[in-house]
Amino acid sequence: FSFNPAFDKSFHGPGENLGFTFSPNFKFSYDFTKKITGGIEYYGSVGPVTGFDPVAQQQQQIFPTVDLNVSEKWEINFGLGVGVTRSTDHLIAKMILGYRFDF
Repeated sequence: FSFNPAFDKSFHGPGENLGFTFSPNFKFSYDFTKKITGGIEYYGSVGPVTGFDPVAQQQQQIFPTVDLNVSEKWEINFGLGVGVTRSTDHLIAKMILGYRFDF
């Protein structure tokens, strides 16, 4: 389980007057093997911290995902997300290519 809350602020452009917005992002996953992990990821933006947007205006996406630990250094994460509100993209694909650094 991971929880990655974000407080976002636009300094220029259409959302610059909104102040800080809240995005409660999280992931549940299970290691099926040492190399394959399956999970569910949630990405959302609920609006300004001073007063959340109505649910229809919030952005919320759910992604079934797969993580492939292809070596000790490399990880590939991919998923296909579905928007659950009118303000969210209906269908989106994502992929993250990760490299583990030794410091």
